Amino acid sequence: MNQPAIFTDDLPLSLEMALSLIEQGARDRRSAAHTPVVASIDEAGVPQQRVMILRELDYLTRRLRFHTDARSDKVSQLSGNGAMSILFYDAAAKIQVRVIGQGWTETDTDAAQNAWENATHFARRCYLAQHAPGSVSAIPASGLNAEIEGKKPDDSELAPARPNFAILLFEFSTIEWLYLANTGHRRARWHWDGDAWQGQWLIP
Repeated sequence: MNQPAIFTDDLPLSLEMALSLIEQGARDRRSAAHTPVVASIDEAGVPQQRVMILRELDYLTRRLRFHTDARSDKVSQLSGNGAMSILFYDAAAKIQVRVIGQGWTETDTDAAQNAWENATHFARRCYLAQHAPGSVSAIPASGLNAEIEGKKPDDSELAPARPNFAILLFEFSTIEWLYLANTGHRRARWHWDGDAWQGQWLIP
């Protein structure tokens, strides 16, 4: 992502760069932004982080989409406290982007069904695990039955997995951008005021 140096001193261009990095992560699996760190707050108020695969960015609704197991801890966490922060970092571009907002999960909506139908068979296979993610196991295990492990399941074999699939939707209202440079770092923050992004420079 070689960009002209002018964007580092231009607030609108810096916002454009931040959103472009996220958009690239949603459409390019080789992008550094494809696997951001997603943080939520658990029931005890403790921050919990994990790396997730970014599936979609919707500019108009300011939403990001991820896929998750409906039985996972993060689903119950978000039902109690939807506050989330997502961190992107592109080492080659020397850009860090942090977005803050609210997250929730859906299992039985049209959006969830469309995401399920568009996922690969191998991606859907993950949701065939007999036990919820994080369940204690006496041995190293994937959670999959032996007959399905290592093979591509067909549609009939995947049918039991559908109830375990959920989409995680995240609507962001704050963007923080940090550019690292030997000549001097740059940092900015934007907040959605209901109609547009309002930004300001910050000291890095």
